[in-house]
This record gives sequence, C-alpha cells and structure tokens, in this order.
Amino acid sequence: MDKLKIALLQLTPTGSLQGNLEKGLDACRKAKKMGADLALFPEMWSNGYAIYDRPGSEWMAEAIPTDSDFICQFGKLAQELEMAIGITLLETYETGPRNTLILFDRLGHRILTFAKFHTCDFDVESHLTRGEDFYVEELDTACGKVKVGAMICFDREFPESARILMLKGAEVILTPNACPMEINRLSQLRARAYENMLCVATCNYPDTVPDCNGNSTVFDGIAYLPGLEGSRDTCILQADEKEGIYLAELDLKQLREYRRSEVHGNAYRRPQKYGLLVDEHIDEPFVRANHRAE
Repeated sequence: MDKLKIALLQLTPTGSLQGNLEKGLDACRKAKKMGADLALFPEMWSNGYAIYDRPGSEWMAEAIPTDSDFICQFGKLAQELEMAIGITLLETYETGPRNTLILFDRLGHRILTFAKFHTCDFDVESHLTRGEDFYVEELDTACGKVKVGAMICFDREFPESARILMLKGAEVILTPNACPMEINRLSQLRARAYENMLCVATCNYPDTVPDCNGNSTVFDGIAYLPGLEGSRDTCILQADEKEGIYLAELDLKQLREYRRSEVHGNAYRRPQKYGLLVDEHIDEPFVRANHRAE
C-alpha cells in the first residue's frame, strides 16, 4: 500500500470537554469507516480554541494534562481502530497552559507531543507557554513507516518551521488550525509544501466557529511529474466551509521518488551563508512591545 489516507476532522466543538470527547471519538470511528490511516483534529479541540473574549482565569482553568482521561481515550481508540490519531488540547503545563498536539500511532503508542512554537503574542496567546522545538517521529501506518512532524496554525507563517522539519526528515507535516483560511494563508501552506518537497495536512474549524471558515487542505508538495508538461497543482484536497470529515490520499511512493530527484528541499542550500537568519536583533519597522525575547 502506497496511499496514506489522511482524514481532516473539520468539526464544530460542542462547548464542553465531555461533549468534545464524545464527538471526537465518534468522528474518528467515522473516519476509520471511510478508510483513514490517520485522523487529525483542528487546533485545541479539548476546549474548541475558546480562549478569546473570555476572562483568562476561566479558559486557563480548562487546561487538561496530557495523561487525562480525555487524551487516554483517544490513545485507546487509536489501538482499537488501528488508526493514527492527532488529538489537540489546551495542556496543563508547569509554566502556564500550552497549545498542544499529541499523535498516537495505530498501535495506540504516543509517539509525538508538540506544543505550538510561535504563539500569537500580539493577542491572548501571549499567556500560553511556547513550545521549545520541532520534532519528527516515525509513524507506523498500513503504508509502513512515515516520518511525521507538526506545526500549529501561526507556525505556518514562518518558513523556518517547515524548513527545520524537512531538515529533520519529515515527509508529512500535520497542522491543526483555527483561523480564516483565505488565499494568503493557503498560499503559505502551498509554499511550505512546495519548497520543502513534503506534504502539509491542515485541519481547520468550519464556518460555524467564529473567525474560522473551514477550507482544510492537504498539499502533497509534488509540483512536477514525468511526462507532465509544466507544473501541477500540489493541492490534493481542499474542503469547503462546512462541518465534515474530509479524506485525502497521499501517494507516498510518488512523493518519495520526487524527493529523490527534484531540486528543492535540501539539495542546493547554502547554510554557511545564512548566519543572519539566527541573529536575534530586531530593527524597525518590526519592533513590537509585546515580543517575547526568551
């Protein structure tokens, strides 16, 4: 089997942790019936990313630990269904809540825990603890081992996020999301996939959620194929605005052959000349009073 089937669970939250648990488990079962190898939730599914227009003390109290019953039930279901599940949460953390993705493989093993690295510090996310690194792990699937990493929403706006994941070997980047996916944000995802020759799978909330509009996507990163004149559209799935489960088939064999021969990714970089990219100084017009330096 060379086709990795990725289900994007573009769901409306219920307004409660228990409701989101039950709805999420049911959606995973439906995804499996559709043939999915992997199911991905939108950003912070545990509380539906309900952190805006509410007192901080209220939404921070909704943070849950990574070993909570909410999370463990998705691990058990992953094993039961033999399907990988990427579940998202507002995580209890010693220095303050984190915006986190946990990936279970089809055996129910927790193989990846990733906290949002680039938080939106210009707004309420300034109260979140930021992640410290990007990770790539081998995901056991019916297609064999697949190297998987993650970004969360705002991470996609920084080319460095996907670039680091590519350099660490990622073939697929899972990207939970909670914002309006308009042409420019979609273009960012397309670019991250194209320039790194990898798949970027993004799951957003539907238009029933404030400031969201669905349009979950999968870009496979393959711009050129033998025998095809010119370039092809790397978008292999774009959902509409409505709630639903959307399934994409990623041709892993095709992607791997492409990565062995094309010019992007890490083939012709000159990292010895990129020193300025790690310079921490910020000049005008980019100085912001709410920038966290640490």
